[in-house]
Amino acid sequence: MDKDLLRQATKQYLCVIISSFDYSLFVNKDASMNTLQYVALIAHDNKKHDMIAFVQRHLETCRRESLVATRTTGTHIENETGLPVTKMLSGPLGGDLQIGALIATEQVKAVIFLRDPLTAHPHEPDINALMKACDTHNVPLATNLATAELILEHLKVIQE
Repeated sequence: MDKDLLRQATKQYLCVIISSFDYSLFVNKDASMNTLQYVALIAHDNKKHDMIAFVQRHLETCRRESLVATRTTGTHIENETGLPVTKMLSGPLGGDLQIGALIATEQVKAVIFLRDPLTAHPHEPDINALMKACDTHNVPLATNLATAELILEHLKVIQE
């Protein structure tokens, strides 16, 4: 088969898949209409600069969302962007678990957790619990910039 024809067919196929994506997956059907749903932002120390740059790139989308973050990440986001952020405890002091509790009570619609996979973290069980909460409650979880971009793009579509 001709490579150009194959490329064109693949692009058309992907366009059909993307255009038919069920965006309602990002909306919690069981949550009350009055329930505040946060976008949670968490970044390990070596990833905080990436998180700030990410939020700055998506400032308008983030401005339309209610943001929650662990203490240090939230403070950096507020200071660098001026966006209001509800801050939990620092991750190692229980902030990851607090956000996990928000997930379990259907108050979080997406989590962006820029993890540093190359550094050991003493609160690894808390991190795993947070990720398990996302899996259990079907909350989208991005652990790197590529998936974070996808989540924010989908939230942007929902906002429109």
